[in-house]
Amino acid sequence: MVNQLVLASASPRRKELLQQIGLNFAVIPSRAKEEVLADETPEEHVIRLSIDKATEVANRNNVSGRWFIGSDTIVLSDNRILGKPRDHSHAAEMLQQLSGREHQVLSGYAIIDRQTGKQRAEAVTTKVWFRHLTDAEITSYIETGEPADKAGAYAIQGLGVCFVAKIEGSYTNVVGMPLCKLTLALKELGVPLPI
Repeated sequence: MVNQLVLASASPRRKELLQQIGLNFAVIPSRAKEEVLADETPEEHVIRLSIDKATEVANRNNVSGRWFIGSDTIVLSDNRILGKPRDHSHAAEMLQQLSGREHQVLSGYAIIDRQTGKQRAEAVTTKVWFRHLTDAEITSYIETGEPADKAGAYAIQGLGVCFVAKIEGSYTNVVGMPLCKLTLALKELGVPLPI
C-alpha cells in the first residue's frame, strides 16, 4: 500500500515524533534550499522554509502520496537566528550565548494536500530557559557530538536536556515539530489519525 502521508525531512527527530503518534508515512528528504532572506521575520522564515520543503517533494513527478509535511526549526536569541553550528567553536559560542538565559525555539510546519491543493502552515514558539553552563560542561557536551546538527547547538531530547531549567510552550516544538498544532491541521485536511 502506498503511503498517502509523506514527511519531507531527513530529521530522525521528526520521524520519531510522527511515529510516536502512530502515523503511517513515507520519508522523502527535501532538497529545498535553506537560506535566510533579508527583511524576513523568524516566523516568516520557518514558515517559508517549511512550505518550500513540502512543495519541493510534492512537485516531484516520481513521488506518490497525497499529504506532504515540511518543517523547519530555529533557535532565536537576542533576535538572532541560531542555526546549526559550523564547527566546535561555533557550537561553543552558541551555548555560551544561551547559558543562564531565556531563548525561543520556533518550529514551522507546512502540510500540502496535493489532491485538493489545500495547505496549512504555521510557526509555533516555545520559550526555553538554560541554567548557567560552565566552560567545562560546554566543552564536554560538544565532544559528545550531539550539538553538531542541531539548531542552537543542543538537543532537548538528548543530553542537552540537562541544561534546560524550564520551558514554556510545546516540548515537541523544541524537538522539531509542534505535534499538538500539527495534528489539528492534519485533521482539518482530512488525514486519518489514530486519535
